[in-house]
Amino acid sequence: MSDPDLVENIVKALDVKTGSTERRPVHTIGIGATGYFEPSPVAAKYCIAEHFDTDRTDVAVRFSNGSGSVDEHDGWNDVRGMAVRFYLQDSRPTDLVAMTLPEFFAPTPETFLKFALEARPAPCKRQSAWTKIREYLKLQLPMPDPYENQEERPDEGAIGFANDHLWAQPAVLNASAIGAPVSYVRAAYHAVHTFIVEGKDHIKRPVRFTWQPIEGVLNTVRTHSPDDDYLKGDLRRRVSKGPQRFSLMMMLGEIGDKFDDPTQAWPPHRIRINMGTLRIDDVPEDQQKHCEKLSFNPWLMTRGIDPSGDPILRIRKDVYQYSSERRHAIPCPFAGHGRDDK
Repeated sequence: MSDPDLVENIVKALDVKTGSTERRPVHTIGIGATGYFEPSPVAAKYCIAEHFDTDRTDVAVRFSNGSGSVDEHDGWNDVRGMAVRFYLQDSRPTDLVAMTLPEFFAPTPETFLKFALEARPAPCKRQSAWTKIREYLKLQLPMPDPYENQEERPDEGAIGFANDHLWAQPAVLNASAIGAPVSYVRAAYHAVHTFIVEGKDHIKRPVRFTWQPIEGVLNTVRTHSPDDDYLKGDLRRRVSKGPQRFSLMMMLGEIGDKFDDPTQAWPPHRIRINMGTLRIDDVPEDQQKHCEKLSFNPWLMTRGIDPSGDPILRIRKDVYQYSSERRHAIPCPFAGHGRDDK
């Protein structure tokens, strides 16, 4: 088990004044959906987990905005999340938690706490044209312009922190320029961490998972005040017209790749296996039952999928549990292998 004080301090560092302890500290605004997952013909060869070796597995999905604020700003620059629960027949569920960044902000729990404290929302203002030119001449990205009525944001502290910590730069720079998707189902979501999967040949391989939208990735193009609330309605409209689909891609790690450091993306030319297709076919009316009260957890794994030595993955298990208990959600139904007490 992780240090309880460190877990509590991380959750409290993520709290913002426009958030609520009755809800998630980050990815606070979200919408739940249901559907099913169908594995590809080769999936079971590479991983013996049940959902890769059965015809169809029911799923619950939660899409979200990364901010910890209860205020909705769908058109603002923000990381988005996609948590998927696979309801297995022969064992307890398994979760896959992903976001629109391919890398994380820190390599260890202690460094993430430092980052979270530095990246708390701070007053922001528009930079002058001369300041931006000076930043470009220094081969640095200037601060993005605040949106209309945006008074605080994490960029100021996060970018300053990244200037002093090389490992934080990929995630911070990508997050500062990620934009806003036209739809939750027009974004790619990365599970970030390395997992160890076992194939039918009994070989264990380091892998990383990504959800790729079948319709492709597409961001909004806005130069004025963005819409505050369009993503939930967009998802409902799209699902009412037919299932929305994602491919689950599994990247195979190679010698030299960082298996225990989520701040380091793997080279793009690594082998990818199509593990199956997710079809989202309903958005339940009762969002509290089917979405907000659920406790997704990246440590909730099943036979055939094991954690790597990634310390961030380890502490996320306890951070998610702490958050779940604080907001009185349904407890995480942890799978076996002793993962819930080691």
